[in-house]
Amino acid sequence: MKKLVLALVTVGAVVAAALIPAGPPVQAASPGFGTAVSALKQSSWQTNAPVNAVAVAGGSVFIGGLFSRVRPPGKPAGQGEAVRTYIASFNRTTGNASSFAPKLNGPVWSIAASLDQKWIVVGGDFTTVNGQPRNRIAMFNAATGALSSFRPSVSYRVKAVAIYGNSVFIGGSFGRVSGVVRNRLAALALNSGALLPWNPNANDEVYAIDVADNGTKVYAGGPFTTVYGQHHNTLVALNNSTGIPYAMAAASAIPEPTSRCVTRVKDIDTYGSKVYVSNGGDGTGCYDGILAADVATGKLLWQSKCLGATEAIKAIGDWVYKGSHAHNCQMDDPAYFPDGTGTHYLLVHSGVTGKLGAWFPNTDADQNSATKVGPLAMAAGGSDLWVGGDFLHVNGVAQQGITRFTNAAPGAKAKTPAAPKSNSPVAGKVGLSFNTVVDPDNITLTYKLYQGTRLVGQWNRNSYGWHSSTLVTHTDTGAKSGSVVSYHLEVLDGRNVVKSATSAPITVK
Repeated sequence: MKKLVLALVTVGAVVAAALIPAGPPVQAASPGFGTAVSALKQSSWQTNAPVNAVAVAGGSVFIGGLFSRVRPPGKPAGQGEAVRTYIASFNRTTGNASSFAPKLNGPVWSIAASLDQKWIVVGGDFTTVNGQPRNRIAMFNAATGALSSFRPSVSYRVKAVAIYGNSVFIGGSFGRVSGVVRNRLAALALNSGALLPWNPNANDEVYAIDVADNGTKVYAGGPFTTVYGQHHNTLVALNNSTGIPYAMAAASAIPEPTSRCVTRVKDIDTYGSKVYVSNGGDGTGCYDGILAADVATGKLLWQSKCLGATEAIKAIGDWVYKGSHAHNCQMDDPAYFPDGTGTHYLLVHSGVTGKLGAWFPNTDADQNSATKVGPLAMAAGGSDLWVGGDFLHVNGVAQQGITRFTNAAPGAKAKTPAAPKSNSPVAGKVGLSFNTVVDPDNITLTYKLYQGTRLVGQWNRNSYGWHSSTLVTHTDTGAKSGSVVSYHLEVLDGRNVVKSATSAPITVK
């Protein structure tokens, strides 16, 4: 963060204005941190290669991907590892790896839990599980880890899975399921694995699939342009029993492909009455954002056009968390970050307005991985958010492949402020200044300036990590001439208090 030059005043009180978006920032009422979970990384095991899929079931989180080993937090690659071939599970409370260790012979690209949390269905490139034939799809008991008798045969990659009731909806690159033509979209019976009549027939791959919470609509996304013989550019809403597309006005907010820009849906998450859709595009300035639509009407509610492909989204309450390689959000608001501020791999939007909220953790992206994009998958259990991907660090600390965030108190704290600067060029007055700091869980912070136990001044200021620190200046007229005084600053986020060092003593003129 850039430091500002100290400017002292001798009369009056002058406060530098913070550069903030128009209108009040999006800030939750929960004291201590501003959204459903804190930006503070919680302890969890790691993987030795990217995580492509995450799902929560009961007290466990299941992950799938390209990895072959898991290891404890803080351990570098190669130390303390346990074999886990493309799939693993962790305890949601401790973050520790469980004994769940089936042997798959190929990568996992998708995982979904049944509504009753009893089963998880896994899709990918594998053809055997524990030595038994399982062509690109398998089901496990979420409590015991036992492989079920569910055994449809899918001809090629299963990239997306969603479950509602007794129906398992799948999308991917396949052309046949159990020997019957099903182009990239199909439905199976959860209790038997039998192929269902549902047959939307997409003309290209499906990357994402989800079912509305009321079960009425199935949403699919990918690089396709036709579904059910009708034009549908990268996003479609489908009848859950017939596979016939519904009209969805919000889909028109996604640009049609051109010679300079091709964008495709990367992830879909339904939550209550809304469906959230994320995109990634090829081409300079190509649409990479997210949109929110009404499930009942299909109308667009809001859209963010931040640049940097959005690979994963997950809604918790009124918040939509996203994993992306966002590098420019100024098209949403001039006060949001522009190019040149780095990559913001983890962000949150208000599910109501689409504005950026107060959650500022970050990861990196493994430049030796195939994807090189950072976060790739998200899952939540209401009080926790799990993020998988190709990253090697979280919040600047080594953590590979998977991480978690929770709503446990006290959350992240503001950065410790520097001691206030002071001098006394005029009799009976002390000129003071300090710089604002950033809190990963909050936008609005309260600053209290003290001389000993005497409160000299109090301010509320808004801060974003991509802005330069704001200089606040003040004149203390309450110090007695000839006295020796020093000052300290306290920063409050509603739950935590962070104190600066005490300034060097000065003699008041």
